[in-house]
Amino acid sequence: MDKKYDFTKAEVEIQQLWEEKGIYNYQNGRERKVYSIDTPPPTVSGNLHIGHVFSYTQAEMIARFKRMQGYDVFYPFGFDDNGLPTERLVERDEKVRAADLSRDEFREKCLRVSLKYEEEFKELWQSLGFSVDWSLQYRTVSDQTQRISQRSFLDLVKKGKAYLKESPVLWCTECRTSIAQAELDTKEAETTFHYLEFETKKDKLMIATTRPELLYGCVCIFVHPHDERYQDYIGQTAIVPLYEFSVPILADEEVSREKGTGAVMCCTFGDMTDASWYQTHQLPYKQVILPNGTIEEHVPYIGGMEVAKARRFIIEDLRASGKLIKQEIITHSVGVHERCQKAIEIIPSNQWYIEVLSEKERYLQAAEEIHWYPEHMKKRFVLWVENLKWDWCISRQRYFGVPIPVWYCKSCGKPIFAEEDQLPVNPLTTGPRHSCSCGCNEFEPETAVLDTWATSSITPLINAHYGEDDDRSEKILPMSMRCQAHEIIRTWAFYTIVKSLYHTGKLPWNDIMISGFVLAKPGEKISKSKNNSTNTPLALIKHHSADAIRYWAANAKLGTDTFFREEDLKESKRFLTKLWNASSFAIMHLADFSTNNCPDLLPIDQWILQRVSETTKQAMEYLNKYEIGQARKEIDTLFWRDFCDYYIEIIKERLYQPEKHGEEERRSGQYALYHSLLSICKLYAIYTPHITDTIYQQFFRSYVEKTSIHQLLWDMECNIDQSILAFGSEVLELIAMVRKLKSERNMSLKDPMDELLITCPIALESYFKRTEKDILACTNAKCILYDFTM
Repeated sequence: MDKKYDFTKAEVEIQQLWEEKGIYNYQNGRERKVYSIDTPPPTVSGNLHIGHVFSYTQAEMIARFKRMQGYDVFYPFGFDDNGLPTERLVERDEKVRAADLSRDEFREKCLRVSLKYEEEFKELWQSLGFSVDWSLQYRTVSDQTQRISQRSFLDLVKKGKAYLKESPVLWCTECRTSIAQAELDTKEAETTFHYLEFETKKDKLMIATTRPELLYGCVCIFVHPHDERYQDYIGQTAIVPLYEFSVPILADEEVSREKGTGAVMCCTFGDMTDASWYQTHQLPYKQVILPNGTIEEHVPYIGGMEVAKARRFIIEDLRASGKLIKQEIITHSVGVHERCQKAIEIIPSNQWYIEVLSEKERYLQAAEEIHWYPEHMKKRFVLWVENLKWDWCISRQRYFGVPIPVWYCKSCGKPIFAEEDQLPVNPLTTGPRHSCSCGCNEFEPETAVLDTWATSSITPLINAHYGEDDDRSEKILPMSMRCQAHEIIRTWAFYTIVKSLYHTGKLPWNDIMISGFVLAKPGEKISKSKNNSTNTPLALIKHHSADAIRYWAANAKLGTDTFFREEDLKESKRFLTKLWNASSFAIMHLADFSTNNCPDLLPIDQWILQRVSETTKQAMEYLNKYEIGQARKEIDTLFWRDFCDYYIEIIKERLYQPEKHGEEERRSGQYALYHSLLSICKLYAIYTPHITDTIYQQFFRSYVEKTSIHQLLWDMECNIDQSILAFGSEVLELIAMVRKLKSERNMSLKDPMDELLITCPIALESYFKRTEKDILACTNAKCILYDFTM
């Protein structure tokens, strides 16, 4: 073996070997059972950071583990390169605004920029040694993906699950598009309660509001039906201050008696409660806020102003009129768009929806059938489903996305849907095949595009080439495992379950593996939008190695958040150095080793092999639960403590001095050293694939027929010999006590001892007697005395 491990050279060479030999190519389940992974396609919205490395690497380790358990692993990679995040990236990089360009021109820019970033993403994953079959790669903007996505939409229309409706919708005035409930975040914000005076026939009525700019849109006053203060007001009318029109006073149990004055105005629309009351009580609609975030021109006093400015103006007018009685600073929750953190508005709009509210029990049953890792993450899904209030709005008023394949008759307004063989179709450039049933041949194309989640939610179907000539649904569906972060349970996990149940009637996957975040500081995850990462992953790889980063990524319990500091990689690099040096020592003593014969193994040699088997079993149990960090800790204990600190030291003299210990005894040590080191390398291969395969290539390849260590299977010895393990524990405890004693007496470990008294169960007598020479050599004792116990 090379004296030193040069990762800058080795990692590139090993990656080239994997690619040339097709080590990770999916074999279509021809000879082995398929294990399929639904990998999250990273959003093309900026550069990747260490947080992406953390979560994606954990999933990649499972791919390697399953491959070394004998599975034909279907491990694709995709890129989510359509929708608002990519638009924002292109506008930033190209210094343009989508609204200022033709749709075709902007789309070309999006395609060019997204492709550039995707190549950078792919370079990072390859540099990290990801065992991906890149022939399975997909893009959410590709023709095939768009065809599958549009096919999904049309299938839902046929099944009555997708529908068009004009109704209040969550709207982002910054992004100028509708959004779904799952894209709504809440944040605490300081604002002002403005107490306004409304006139009634009975008396003056005080109402507190945070949105006085919506006064013109007030259509009703609500009070709680059991609020004794307002019993005489119910059924009366009130005069809206400044605007002097009357609105009814009604009762509804949704009113909070403790908030404000207990009387609340319903405007179209201040929040989702207003929208709910509007529909429940069939109230009239009065337009105030436009999609661009300004006030409708016809609204007196504030028409044409932006919302914030309109609020300031209307407050001054209310104060001047004597209708503003008092103001109170409060903190309350504000709904914001998760992408831009801009406060959302609610406006009526014609949008496409997927019906989800009537199927809640079906989703909850699916959650029970799926295996959640960690299990407590299921609760997040359940809470989300139980609290759903709106159907899923899937249309977006954007430019770069999958077109909604529909046109509208200019005469009767009826939607005309694309035919299967037209897909993928852009209704802006292609017309329908036939005239409307009313006889009209003129159509308006749908200009909206599908929400990016409407496409990324069908990644199992995209991977399966659902409905395509080469449909492989039977091979890979339901997929074995979905890996994702916990913050998108309410979006990606939920939407995928919905779509899979609607299209196939089956679960999308058997298991779901939920990873945590890498935090920049307490409570703040590292993200592209916040630009709060330090060095780029590629720079970290170049300076520290891919294996060092991978080893670090396996340091946490599944689902928990962690921090990253570059100095944390020192532990990884110390491990890599130790593994190389320990392997070099072992291989130096294996130059004349032959695998043809198995010698009569000494007890301590049996022990290290049994410890390897025991650790393999423990690691498998953890990894089958996707606990990568817990499994690594077991393997670390085997390697650092058992193999390096004890076993190598115990057999060292036997390897160097066969004339003293015997040739057969040396061969016993060689056998155990060879098989334990190879097994340890195989265990670590899922974590640090480059250095383990380099060790394999430089030595083990001449003994084993496989091209790469990653084509080998983990060894599984079913019958663990507990007596040998007990013996080994006694030996380790003995040597540890000797080391401690010498340290306390300021003695060198090489200093001799006159005698060594061993107290142990009599059942272990024969093991100790056969191991005497190794113990004497390791402790430098002159003789051994025994005190056997029953």
